[in-house]
Amino acid sequence: MLRILHVGLGPLGVKIVTDLHERGLGRVVAAVDVAPPLAGRKLADVVAGLQSDVVVRADLDVDPRSYDAAIVTTSSDMGACAPTFHALLERGATVVSTCEELSWPYLRHAALARDLDALARKTGGRLLGTGVNPGFLMDAFPVAATAISRSVRGVEVHRFQDASSRRIPFQKKIGVGLDDAQFSAQVAAGTLRHVGLGESLHFVAARLGLKVSRWEEDIAPVYADRDLPSGLGLVPEGRICGVRQEARGYDGHRLVVNLKFQAAIGQQDPHDRVIVDGVPAIDLVWRGGVQGDIATSAITLNAIAALRAAPPGLHTMATIPLVSCTPPAS
Repeated sequence: MLRILHVGLGPLGVKIVTDLHERGLGRVVAAVDVAPPLAGRKLADVVAGLQSDVVVRADLDVDPRSYDAAIVTTSSDMGACAPTFHALLERGATVVSTCEELSWPYLRHAALARDLDALARKTGGRLLGTGVNPGFLMDAFPVAATAISRSVRGVEVHRFQDASSRRIPFQKKIGVGLDDAQFSAQVAAGTLRHVGLGESLHFVAARLGLKVSRWEEDIAPVYADRDLPSGLGLVPEGRICGVRQEARGYDGHRLVVNLKFQAAIGQQDPHDRVIVDGVPAIDLVWRGGVQGDIATSAITLNAIAALRAAPPGLHTMATIPLVSCTPPAS
């Protein structure tokens, strides 16, 4: 049974802790969150239904011999997570994080990625960024689908999801309930966007040997075509109910990787789709789409065993053994 150090007790972190115990995979032996409302509280008071004597602490001063792996669910920004990653890797920890930029860290944080990799190799630590997206649906899964391909000329991936059942922070991140001015201001501030589309694009291109000489990404609001209930309250018709993003990678003038992401309250025909221009041609569709919170928690926990089996260093989903559903501990 896994002994887990868990860092970050927002809604996603709480779900992962809940699933860890409910799935019988292990238990949290130490929990960390610097937020004043959480630090010092019993973990059982933060995670409903959990039986635990663990007290949430505000620091990482935990004996590394007391846990088998650490889970970090604090920020999408790799730079913001860097001090936590450094502290854990200095102790030789195995770390799985939902930090989106960590899924392909060489895009925006190449120097930091090299430093973290060198530190992990020195101390025997391991670090992986994963999740449902980025981490699987728009990167690892399309790449895996090409295992039967003789050749690949290009890849297109769609993720159109109904955000009605997603956690509140996710609904905020996609602009639910905003007007145009608020949407534009938050986009400019970098607080409103799906983080990781560029990382997914470069992961796919690197793994499939698709040259990307330039790439671009754009973002636009999705408007409610009727009054819609949401976790943030009623979204009136004509108000923003979500976000549309697209990332395109070109080899010269030829489009080789095209990722289309749309998340909105009341999204019609939600689905996930992978289209491979190759031999053979591939067109895979998940009707209804994949519920992101359930899948993110699952893949985070499922990836621990594969990461522990990998050599020390900074990893991506392409450099660890195949991740699959982890059965309960016997």
